[in-house]
Amino acid sequence: MKKGVLLFLFITMLGNVTLVTAQTAPEDIAMATDEYEDSFYESLKQKGIENYDKAIVALEKCIKLKPNDAVAYFELGKNYLASKQYRNAQDSFEKATQLDPKNKWYWLGIYDVSYETKNYPLAIEIIQKIIPFDEEYKDDLISLYMITNQQDKALLTINEMNEKFGKSQEREHYRQQIVSQGKYKNSEITSLIDKIKKNPKEESNYISLIFLYSKADDTEKALDVAKQLAKEIPNSEWAHVSLFKVYLDENKADKAIKSMHIILASPKMDAKIKHRTLNEFLIYVNKNPQYAPELEKAIGYFDNDQNVAVAKEIGKFYHSKNQFENAIKYYEKDLKSNSDTDRETNLLLLEAYTQSNQFQPLTERAMAMIEVYPSQPQFYYYAGLGSNQLKQFKNAKTVLEMGLDYVVDDIDLEAKFNIQLGEAYNGLGNAAKKEEYFLKANALVKKKK
Repeated sequence: MKKGVLLFLFITMLGNVTLVTAQTAPEDIAMATDEYEDSFYESLKQKGIENYDKAIVALEKCIKLKPNDAVAYFELGKNYLASKQYRNAQDSFEKATQLDPKNKWYWLGIYDVSYETKNYPLAIEIIQKIIPFDEEYKDDLISLYMITNQQDKALLTINEMNEKFGKSQEREHYRQQIVSQGKYKNSEITSLIDKIKKNPKEESNYISLIFLYSKADDTEKALDVAKQLAKEIPNSEWAHVSLFKVYLDENKADKAIKSMHIILASPKMDAKIKHRTLNEFLIYVNKNPQYAPELEKAIGYFDNDQNVAVAKEIGKFYHSKNQFENAIKYYEKDLKSNSDTDRETNLLLLEAYTQSNQFQPLTERAMAMIEVYPSQPQFYYYAGLGSNQLKQFKNAKTVLEMGLDYVVDDIDLEAKFNIQLGEAYNGLGNAAKKEEYFLKANALVKKKK
C-alpha cells in the first residue's frame, strides 16, 4: 500500500516550501498575518525536531487567529497522529476536509489514522473518497478488501485495474490467493480457458491456468495446457514443461535435459512442476544410467528446498529398487547437505550399508549415532551387527548388551539383538552363551507367530 506517500513532505527553513504534487499544497497558501506566519513556521520547526506538543500549541494559536484555515487543521492532525493521539488526529483531519473537501491530502490524513488504528471499514470508506482524485488508489482498496476477507470485491477491483493499467505483481499475488480457493477456482478456470481461445498468444493466461491446475494436483491438465502453450508460443519457458515430456517419450535425451534445466532453474515455475520433472527424469535415468551425472546436476537446484529433501527421496527410490549403492550415494548427499544427524535418513543409510555389505562405514556411523541418540536401540543393533561382521566380537557384545535395555515392545528387534549377541559370544568362544541367545531369539520369533 502507498503508506509512504500518504504524509507529504515539508522542506522548510523558515522560507520556501515545496510539495511534489500537482495539487496546491496546504502550506503554499499565503499566511494571513505575521503572527499567524510566525506560529505556523514555529509549528513546522517543532515538528521537525519531534516536539509535537509544542507544535500543537503553535497550531492551536494559528487556528485561534484563523478559525477556518484548513491548512492549520491538517498540520494539527499530522502532529496528533505522530504523537499517537488518534482521536484528536481524526477530528483535526475531518475538520480540514469539511473546510476543503476537494483536497485529497486531507482525506489521506483520515486514511492514515484509520489504517494505523486498524479501523478498516473507515479506511475503505475514506479510500473510496480519494479514488476520484487518483484512481491508482484502487490498489489500496484491493489490499483493504483482502484484509477484510471481501474476496469478491477484491477480485472485481483487480480485474478493473488490470484492464485499465495492466497487471501488477501485487495484484497477481492477490488474484492467486483468491482463485486458489474452491469457491472461485472453477469460474477462474473457465475464464482463463475463454481468454486463451480469444487470444492464444497471451502467455500469462496459460501460466495462470497451469498454476491453478498444479495447485489442485491436476498435473495432467497442467501438462495439457503446457502442450498448448508450447504449440502457440514455442520460446516460452513454460513451454518446456510440455517439451521435456515429449522429448523423454521420444528418447531425445539431450533435448529433454536442456528443457529440464530450463524448468528447474526458472524462479517462475511452481515447485510441484519442478518435483514432477525431476521424478520423471529419475525414472528415465533408472533405465538409462549413463545420464546419472545429469541427475546429480538436477538435484543441485533443490539444495535450498525447505519442503522436500530431494536427495533423500531419490535415495528411497533406489532403495525400493534394491539398488543400494545408488541409495547410499543419495542418503550421504542428503546428510551432507542438510542435517547430518537426521534419524530417519541415518537408519535408511545403515540399512543400505548392511544390504551392500559395507560393514566398516556401517559400524562407524552407527557408533557415532549412539552418541547423538543414546536411547535409540536401532543404532546399537547396527553397531553390533557391523562389529560382528568385522570380527570385533568384544565391541559387538558390549554395544548389543547396552542397546538391548532400550528395546521396548518390539519383538522383531529384540529377536535380532539376541541373534547378534549369539554371534558375538560364538566369536568369543562361549558356546553356552551362544546357545542361550539363539534359543531366546527362536522363542521370540515363535511368539510373534
